[in-house]
Amino acid sequence: MAAVFLKKNESRRIRNGHLWVFSNEIAKTEGGPETGALVELYDNKDFLGTGFYNKNSLITLRLLSPLYKDDLSAYIRESIMNAYTLRKNFYPNRESFRLVFSESDFLPGLIIDKYNNTFVLQVYSFGMNQNIQIVVDVLKTELNAENIFTRNDPYFRKLEGLPEDDSVYLGEVGIETIDDGKLKYRIDFASSQKTGFYFDQCDNREFTEKLTNGKTVLDAFCNSGGFGMHAASAGAGYVTFLDSSAGEITNAEKNFTLNGLTSETDFIAMDVFDYLQKSIDAGRTFDVVMVDPPAFAKSRKSIPTALKGYAKLNKMAASCVGINGYLVTSSCSHHINRDDFIEAVISGAAKAGKILQQIHFSGPSMDHPILPAMDETTYLKFAVFKVL
Repeated sequence: MAAVFLKKNESRRIRNGHLWVFSNEIAKTEGGPETGALVELYDNKDFLGTGFYNKNSLITLRLLSPLYKDDLSAYIRESIMNAYTLRKNFYPNRESFRLVFSESDFLPGLIIDKYNNTFVLQVYSFGMNQNIQIVVDVLKTELNAENIFTRNDPYFRKLEGLPEDDSVYLGEVGIETIDDGKLKYRIDFASSQKTGFYFDQCDNREFTEKLTNGKTVLDAFCNSGGFGMHAASAGAGYVTFLDSSAGEITNAEKNFTLNGLTSETDFIAMDVFDYLQKSIDAGRTFDVVMVDPPAFAKSRKSIPTALKGYAKLNKMAASCVGINGYLVTSSCSHHINRDDFIEAVISGAAKAGKILQQIHFSGPSMDHPILPAMDETTYLKFAVFKVL
């Protein structure tokens, strides 16, 4: 097996459990490693691990678990099944969840979302892409897969030097009705965002039920309606579903009906910033305002602009919270850390003349484990504030 050697004093992060080696940390290679191949990593003469090599990527080496024993097929099978067991411990009555969360499950560059017997993949590692048939076979033989296909983000595929088109490995791209442990969602994979559903907020959606009985609620950036539906299921008096996508508003309406919910509702397709400004101008407030925007920061250089965006959004959202109401706010930008996000929210609210009392903070749901040694596996910030 070919080998990669680190420069002097570059091994500490790896020894602590980080799984990426960057191109500027490499002193030399031996054995002529090819992109996509498994190679061994060394610090001088000390063996540090085995991983997928990509000479054309900034992330030149993506390490596997230290438990890897020279049999990739067995390793992938065991890693997927370990991930499955972990999820079923948390969610014994659910058949839909994030099954594999990339490096966090020691399967670098591989995401698998399970929707009953439909499995939707995102593949962002050249080496994993070359061995994807092993993954497909495991899903078929061990987890009774009926449909397996990809829904990749072209941006990340391009960074890895991979084709940007999607693939169908089994069955078809169809429709599934899933549940998050409590509520049902109809997923049309041909028209949905990402892999079809945002599993990372499932636990947080359930938490918000504590706030919403008898309340007026705004679910902004509502997507398929998860936060608003959980509010309604907890007895919210009135729920406004808001999203810039008319298609997502239609999905939210269908999901609301699917669950037989009875709260009074509005379903509004409009830019969230425009709607919030109109509400401010009209003096309209809600007991609970929930904002769950898409990522504002796609790269480190966009961090300053993103923080301004979060401050502006939360200033407007806090302005729409009534007396003794709640602001529920999220960021899924992994380039934005917790402290900077909270500071942006606080400063934004302050500009609206509001003081915030934080009552809860969380990350993603338990099917999105985190490697503490690897900040890149930490991305979702979810915070709940009482607005004073």
